[in-house]
Amino acid sequence: MKLLRVGTTGAERPALLDAEGVLRDLSGVVDDIDGALLADDAALARVRAAADAGELPALDATGLRIGPPLGRIGKVVCIGLNYHDHARETGAEPPAEPVVFFKAADTVVGPNDTVLVPRGSVKTDWEVELAVVIGRTARYLSDDEDPLAYVAGYAVAHDVSEREFQIERGGTWDKGKNCETFNPLGPWLVTADELGDPQGLSLKLWVNGELKQDGTTAEQIFSVAEVVRYVSRFMVLYPGDVINTGTPAGVALGAPEPKPFLRAGDVVELEIGGLGRQRQEFKDA
Repeated sequence: MKLLRVGTTGAERPALLDAEGVLRDLSGVVDDIDGALLADDAALARVRAAADAGELPALDATGLRIGPPLGRIGKVVCIGLNYHDHARETGAEPPAEPVVFFKAADTVVGPNDTVLVPRGSVKTDWEVELAVVIGRTARYLSDDEDPLAYVAGYAVAHDVSEREFQIERGGTWDKGKNCETFNPLGPWLVTADELGDPQGLSLKLWVNGELKQDGTTAEQIFSVAEVVRYVSRFMVLYPGDVINTGTPAGVALGAPEPKPFLRAGDVVELEIGGLGRQRQEFKDA
């Protein structure tokens, strides 16, 4: 299933994109698309049954804002330097273990919402990423457990980053990762059963129409399954938590000088095969 949330910021309602590309209203079946829904097999079964029976009313998508496909996100866990080609372009050694950092849940916005260039920023950068949405509580997953069984679905994430704040201002990466609007998510949450294997997905990103990133999740240093298992050994993953799994080569940080960092007026478009497409205009904060 392709689940999404539509409407004005803070007042989104649940919806479903059917096999014919028609937007369907889910508000008569469930209250929201969130961790509580994803953990409730019976509620998900009701959604599937209503969709299969053709009982869901169509929505007029004209001018309708698409919000983040997940409400009430618990935490956004991020994995840095998780693609071989990205490590090479930045001159970094591939890490021996996943590099883990966080984004606050309030950085998450809709896939086509405006992204704000922070005040004083000169190095705002782009990163297309596969987002993993947790559907079952995962803690201390063992080697003989299947981590993908704890995944409810997947989405496109844009891990916008301010590199000066992240790298040159001391301390942790958090200052360059948690600026407002720095995590567009969506358009859809595609359930794990529909997507299948997450290790063969194409990732692309364009800036002002020029292709900058063209990669595949096959280049991940640590697979989705490895990441979920690893993170579960350091923190509990709850339904509705999100993991951004890293970006392939092609970011501004890895480009020759002068590096083409983002400015107000730039337009970024990104997509992951099977998971949809985003488009953001950048404006000054």
